[in-house]
This record gives sequence, structure tokens and C-alpha cells, in this order.
Amino acid sequence: MTDLSARDEELRIRGVFAARTDAAKYSWFSSGQQLILQGATRALLDALRRAGVSRLDDARVLEIGCGGGHWLRELVQWGVRPDHLVGIDLIGERLASARERCAPTVQLTAASAAALPFADGAFDIVLQSTVLTSVLDSIVRQRIAAEMLRVLSPRGLVLWYDFLVDNPRNRDVRGVRRRDLSRLYPGCKIDVRRVTLAPPLARFLAPRMWTVAALLAALPFMCTHYAGTVRRVAS
Repeated sequence: MTDLSARDEELRIRGVFAARTDAAKYSWFSSGQQLILQGATRALLDALRRAGVSRLDDARVLEIGCGGGHWLRELVQWGVRPDHLVGIDLIGERLASARERCAPTVQLTAASAAALPFADGAFDIVLQSTVLTSVLDSIVRQRIAAEMLRVLSPRGLVLWYDFLVDNPRNRDVRGVRRRDLSRLYPGCKIDVRRVTLAPPLARFLAPRMWTVAALLAALPFMCTHYAGTVRRVAS
């Protein structure tokens, strides 16, 4: 892949985020967003437990596309030391928001996930949450996945949360299905499960019928995301 194609994709993504006007639906004061994020939190912790992870106090963790730092703050709650946390993002405004809200020892860097400025094996966990679906160029996606593996320690894992379906109302995202994961991470052990009630349905039902929304969120065929882990198979 040429650096030019990566820059073109990054410019497209910057433009998409600059044009967004739907910030209100991502507020913690939205019942639908509460349902989505609380469910995602449980799903990611369950994925770590299935991978044999029971503590994170020594883990070195990188989040690509960290945005305003929501998951970085969650990771501190889960036991990760702030000085062991690194977040990168393309958007300066999102990083500025993260700096305002995260512990001062969290390292926040403007960087591309397609060319991570870190040494091989630098991290025990690399988290990506709804990042790869925002990358439409399949070659750039592959390069990001390869970079995530490159910076992982030999026994490290990718912590994954992302759409598996396309959004017919949003042409700027493309789902990552199970077969896509196998292509992105060839030869790896992939353990993902369907989670998260379809967001439009979650946002409609949660403020009106929370219990119904929560029950539907427990049905895999009603869910639109994968949560889980990816790790190399030991040689």
C-alpha cells in the first residue's frame, strides 16, 4: 500500500468526523447510549475473562482511535495503571477532549493506526472500538490490523468491539464480519460474540421500555456488533 492511499483515507475520515452533527445521541444522558455502553463494557470484560485475563495492573495497553478517551477511562477502572495507557487518534479536537478527561499520565498522541509510532511488541493489549468499520479502504484496513499485531507482545491480544453489519443510513462505515476478521488476522485465534442491540432500536426502546430493550439485547440475532479477542496461535 502506498502512503498516498493511507493519507487519502485519513483525509476522508477527518472530513466525516468534521461533518458530524449527531453528538447528542452519544451522551451518557441518553438511555439508549447507556444501554449500548454498559452492554459493551460487560461484553469486553467477559471477553478478557474468556482469554484468561483476571487482572490488568501490569498490562501495557494501546487504544487506536481513542476519541474523547471513554475506554481509556474505563480501562483505569478495570485496573490498568494510567501510565501504562496510550491512546492515539487522527482528530486533534478529540485528543484535546481526552486530555481534559483522562489522568495526566495517560499518553495521548496524534498518529495514524496504519503506521503506529511504537516498537514491536510494546503492548499487551491493543483495543479498537468502532474504528475498523470507519475505514473503507480494504488495504488500509489490512495495514491497520497488521500494525496492531506488530505492536503486540507475543502473548498479547487485540480487544475488539465493532459493527458486523453495514449501516444502510451511513455510507461512511462498513461492517467487519467474521470472515473479514479471518482475513485481517490470518492464523490467529478469534473469539468474538454478537452483542449490542441494534443502536436505532436501542435508542428508541431504552427510554420507553428499558426492560424490553435489555431482553432484546440478550438475543444474538438482534445484535449488530462483535465483542471479543484476537490473539496469535502459539507456535
